[in-house]
Amino acid sequence: LSAFRQREAVSAVGSSNMENDISLKFHQQLFLISENLVTEDVAALKFLCTDLLHLSKLEGVKSAADIFKLLMAQEYLNVEDTFLLAELLYKIKCHSLLEKLGYTKEKVQERLSEKGRISPYRQMLYELSENITSVMLKEITFLLRDHLPKRCMILSALDLLTLLEKQGLLTKDNVKILEDVCMTVSPDLLKTIDLYKKGKVLCCNIFSLSDVHTAAKLLKELGVLPSFCPTKMHKRRCGMLSSEEEGTPVDGVFYFYPRLDLNTWYLKFWFFSALNFLFFFLSGSYKMDGPHRGFCLIINNVNFNSSQRKGSCKDAEQLERVFTWLGLDVRTYTDLMSGEIINLMETWQRVPDHKDRNCFICCILSHGKSGAIYGTDERPVPIRVLTSHFTAKQCPQLAAKPKLFFIQACQGDKIQCPVYVNTDGPTPDLSSMQERVFLSESIPEEADFLLGMATVDGYVSFRHMEEGSWYIQALCSKLQLLVPRGEDILSILTQVNEDVARRDSPSGTKKQMPQPAYTLRRKFIFPIPMAPPPS
Repeated sequence: LSAFRQREAVSAVGSSNMENDISLKFHQQLFLISENLVTEDVAALKFLCTDLLHLSKLEGVKSAADIFKLLMAQEYLNVEDTFLLAELLYKIKCHSLLEKLGYTKEKVQERLSEKGRISPYRQMLYELSENITSVMLKEITFLLRDHLPKRCMILSALDLLTLLEKQGLLTKDNVKILEDVCMTVSPDLLKTIDLYKKGKVLCCNIFSLSDVHTAAKLLKELGVLPSFCPTKMHKRRCGMLSSEEEGTPVDGVFYFYPRLDLNTWYLKFWFFSALNFLFFFLSGSYKMDGPHRGFCLIINNVNFNSSQRKGSCKDAEQLERVFTWLGLDVRTYTDLMSGEIINLMETWQRVPDHKDRNCFICCILSHGKSGAIYGTDERPVPIRVLTSHFTAKQCPQLAAKPKLFFIQACQGDKIQCPVYVNTDGPTPDLSSMQERVFLSESIPEEADFLLGMATVDGYVSFRHMEEGSWYIQALCSKLQLLVPRGEDILSILTQVNEDVARRDSPSGTKKQMPQPAYTLRRKFIFPIPMAPPPS
């Protein structure tokens, strides 16, 4: 037995050393890449990352290594996934550095339509800057002198474009100021802008169509619907889009109609975005393309008669930022008694504006017990009572639309925790309330509900008194990371489970496992926000 334990210890040390070696090698690769990038390259990387990282953080960047640190902090870059960095190097034409990441120019090109993160708008501006000569820059700066701050120093086209964006004169939906000056200085520059606008119009036209077959007809008329799909899955999907299969395969590659040139990255990006949008519909995704995403209620119970849920306000603030970023109309309510919680559900059940929304989300932060949460009066409210207000019968405006409930509360006995870690267990005496409620009993039997619980039934959930609860902080973090990647909500919650399960209390003896339950009939996918994540 002693020898076995020794072998186990040696194995663990070996595994740890291997991980350290991999991490060290990864950082060495980043260092070598950074050392091979000149000042102009760093400026280009900063500009291309503008939609991914906060401008205030980018302003402090002095080297490529600084950018890599910011990307790693936001989980855009890690040992397992270096594609974003490969994409950036590809865009700034540093192709020789790709091999340090295990990529080639051709490999990056192949995966751009699937994994590309830099927006068509940002790429269009960068390509435009590459074609603006120093003479053109002086002429453009002169033409825009009334729009620019006095005594501002513009050393490059990227400086000029960044300044125009800061002043709100240039946005993804309004490039008129560029068109005007390019028409005067060099009409050839307009080609780059026109290609971007064409691709955007194509995408908007398709996204605005409620009927999949009408959208498919538009794609076919534009000449971008594949006439042959090499796999059975693509054949099935395209068969639903088109009543006939035209053309023949050549080495398993799609044939496209020639009327719309897809050789430019602008139209490729918009085309694949539009086609993926259609595929989401065909594979069963909830409609999330309306002008109004939906309402998000946050109930934050902090002050109870005999305790205070310190750290809960941190959770509420983070939830508000993230769901606002995701396009929801967020309403926050603090310190509600049990009766007030039920009255609030009844009020929102009758809101007529639900009919114009795509979904409904409710987040509750409180103490709890099995199958219930507590009001600040320390009386339990069954979760089933809360969710039942939004069934198709009780709230017809939300029929067939996804209803998501996220509950940060204990679902079992209170336990003693170390300093800075509290349990969201019940404050009142539980001696008379030991009955258990299965999670499946907390959601209505009908479809389109998701209930995300911070912990499995019977157990406590943990909340840091300064940083917030494990579950809510993991949920917000994973939403910001994975929504831009197009992940559906169940995949995101799986990652949340993994994140929370890795944590333990300061003593190292207490763990937590979240648990989702759902009757969703389709994939729930948040549309990717144009703005960078809030944190």
